[in-house]
Amino acid sequence: MPELHDLSAHEQWNLLHRGELSPRELTDHYLDRIERLDGEVGAFVTVTADRARDRADELTRAGRTTAPLWGLPLADKDLGDRAGVPTRSGSRLADGRVPETSSEIVAALDEAGGVSLGKTATPEYGLTAYTETLIGPPTRNPWRLDTGAGGSSGGAAAAVAAGMLPFAPGSDGGGSIRIPAAATGLVGVKPSRGRVPSQSGLASLGGLAVGGPLARTVADAALLLDAMVSPDGRPPRHGHALWAPPSPDGAYLGTALRGAGRFQVAVMTTSPWDDVFDVWVDPRLLGVVRFTADLLADLGHGVDETTMPASDYPALFRTLWQAGAAGIPAETDEQLARLEPITRWLVERGRGVPARELGAALAGLTAFERTVIDRFAPFDVVLTPTLALTARPIGWYDADDAERNFEQQCLYSPFTSFVNVAGLPAITLPVGEVDGSPAGVQLIGRPGREDVLLAVGAQLERRMRWQRRHPPLW
Repeated sequence: MPELHDLSAHEQWNLLHRGELSPRELTDHYLDRIERLDGEVGAFVTVTADRARDRADELTRAGRTTAPLWGLPLADKDLGDRAGVPTRSGSRLADGRVPETSSEIVAALDEAGGVSLGKTATPEYGLTAYTETLIGPPTRNPWRLDTGAGGSSGGAAAAVAAGMLPFAPGSDGGGSIRIPAAATGLVGVKPSRGRVPSQSGLASLGGLAVGGPLARTVADAALLLDAMVSPDGRPPRHGHALWAPPSPDGAYLGTALRGAGRFQVAVMTTSPWDDVFDVWVDPRLLGVVRFTADLLADLGHGVDETTMPASDYPALFRTLWQAGAAGIPAETDEQLARLEPITRWLVERGRGVPARELGAALAGLTAFERTVIDRFAPFDVVLTPTLALTARPIGWYDADDAERNFEQQCLYSPFTSFVNVAGLPAITLPVGEVDGSPAGVQLIGRPGREDVLLAVGAQLERRMRWQRRHPPLW
């Protein structure tokens, strides 16, 4: 007999709605797993067991509803606020910060019927591609505990991969969902800019950071994405004048369950960082991309090739990334000293960016966005490696030399950040394994076409059955 965590989130949801499982039973099951496993993994920075049990009991007393996540456990990424729970943001600078109100995404997931079990680990202010901070132990990859889970949604990914959560929300400003999902063998979706009303990207500098799901199956990712887009199951409540066009098929869960359609796919193994860094893609990961392309051809899709257009992207993105850190609340020398070296470097560089240079970078990246969309226009899907390297060992990133650290992050994930700049949807899928560790591929879609990515992902999942793979500590 399978245990509850062996079931998909969608299967657990069905048990809840048939009355064969209560929210309290499911919450207790996952809290027990967190207590037993998280000491090795470091996925959580805060576990709110009593609040979670009270919330589960409250849902039971209210009775089953049509809320899309009714009774399902999840956790908040520790960049978002939950009223009454510390928000540590991966930083010593945030010690003692307990917000009085919740972030929009936290409130949305509550409205959708979710049960938060706590806060998942993130690097300092979510700025890096790895989750190793000075406020606690590193977040380890459940597949190989000597490697990291990636970042910045590293805690969320590690919790789902280890079966401590059925799925989890993350956020992605340069790969922060896709990087840890690929490292830990999960499905991770970065939605189009404007897709998720409570984390649309429109409030972030350059429109980069959007919210999206991490899950073990494509259908589970679609289930959580539907709730993030529309917590009450009605048409999304957009608080701005721009949003991604709706899926022609309606709810994403149905699209993921059907997994239908034949599409034109282009394979791309070049990145915008190739001209400034010595980008080397592990041949074994290239082999996984080639295998995926062959499998897509076997499934009836057209398969072609494309390349990344030439651009000034590296310099422009570097300016934007630095400027985006300028608002971190460190005003005094003492506060700056509490930041990690890479964060302090970003803050100081960002505050030194002239307005004219920032304006030019934003204009240049807008032109880059149009160039990328034009280059990808003939294709429904562009297939790339998600990462250039396998999961990095704990301590691999330079903790003192910020310039070297930045380069290492670009060498690890050269295929992710440009998708945020272009505002396009993307999904990473755990198609293969390399030396016992997961190997992911990235599918990039046309503006607003998450439905196509989910449909193609479902077709690959049916053939590969990656949902049956689990890490050794499962």
